[in-house]
Amino acid sequence: MALLLDLANIVGGFLLALPLLRAIPRAGGEIGRVAGRVAPFGWVVGVVALVTAGYHLIVHLTSGPHVFHFEVVGIGVGLALLWDRLTGRPAPREDTPDATGPRLLLAIFGIIAIIVGVQGLFTPDG
Repeated sequence: MALLLDLANIVGGFLLALPLLRAIPRAGGEIGRVAGRVAPFGWVVGVVALVTAGYHLIVHLTSGPHVFHFEVVGIGVGLALLWDRLTGRPAPREDTPDATGPRLLLAIFGIIAIIVGVQGLFTPDG
């Protein structure tokens, strides 16, 4: 389950950070093409992030030792990816050429989620 949470943080963070990643010179086009193929499955990543982070949150709240940042970021990633499905309101538009306002905040949170997911891969469980 911890591996699923880490992978959901990485892939979800990638999907959230697309506006910033597309601005990378000579790599933005390739990143955009890969993201175009992965983006339709973003809701699946959001569900996996919410379920795995919720499971770990419940386990760590009831049996300890404490709540970890991996779970908090996972819940944030899941909520951000499922925002339009949960609230019925559209998510901040990702097809705008530049990242400003709420989309910039989501992109920065996506970079944080990628870092936390990679950290989780190298953190021992238990």
